[in-house]
Amino acid sequence: MTARHILAIDFGGTKIAVARAAVGVSDGRPDSTLRLRTLGGAGALQAVRRTFDAARELLAAPAAVGVSTFGVLRGGRVRLAPNVPGWDGMALPELLRAEFGDAPVAIDNDVNAGAAAEVRWGALRGVDVGLYVNLGTGLAAALVAGGRVLTGAHGAAGEIGYLRDSAGDGYFADGRAPLEEAVSGSALARRGSALLGRPVTAAELFALSAEPGVADLLDEVVDTLARTIANLCVTLDPERVVLGGGMMGAAAYVMPRVATALRRTVPFPPELSAARFVDDAPLLGAVALAMAAAGDG
Repeated sequence: MTARHILAIDFGGTKIAVARAAVGVSDGRPDSTLRLRTLGGAGALQAVRRTFDAARELLAAPAAVGVSTFGVLRGGRVRLAPNVPGWDGMALPELLRAEFGDAPVAIDNDVNAGAAAEVRWGALRGVDVGLYVNLGTGLAAALVAGGRVLTGAHGAAGEIGYLRDSAGDGYFADGRAPLEEAVSGSALARRGSALLGRPVTAAELFALSAEPGVADLLDEVVDTLARTIANLCVTLDPERVVLGGGMMGAAAYVMPRVATALRRTVPFPPELSAARFVDDAPLLGAVALAMAAAGDG
């Protein structure tokens, strides 16, 4: 394998993906991918080591390495990652430098990485000021300005799951993520399961809108989401908003409500688009990060 290939690594909450791609590939699609399981607790560092072993199998001398991770990077450590024991506080950048030596390494959180893929190849390509909202198990956004994803002063720009929507909401200082607890795939699954008295996923809940109370729950959640996105657009004045993540399986339900909120709330309503990349968006974002680190774009 020539040195004009890059490695991309996506550390997800339940799975890890490692991919190899040629520098300059036109659509970000890797030519080879391996998938591993994320481990928590004492197994977290073991999972990282197994990932590095898999990376060496794919490409021994990468031109650059791009990495996406859940949580955010702050002070050389993973932060805001409480759901997988052993990851919050992990010195992931240091481990990457020790493993890959002189190869440039670019690392960002998973939502920013997904936005980077959209900026390079997808629905945010050519957009000066944009907003990417990831509607998945959790809830987060990425801000784009000058065609670049902004990380913020502490690496936590776009962590909208911590927004408070009402005076009765909890606070980050108390271990709460108020908006994410109300508006996310995990929130829908939890609230829908309690309502129906049996376990359901968020995807299943959208298919059960005829069940008593389900339509009201979906309306409440999606209207809160739409209001939040509209308020962000009043603040940021983006030219385009892109929605991605697993909940986009219900795009026919979500998109019209968000579009209405934008049209009625925002003085200069932005365009609204679905993300080009839904499956493996953070991995493709890691490819985009590695391409840039390798000097391609």
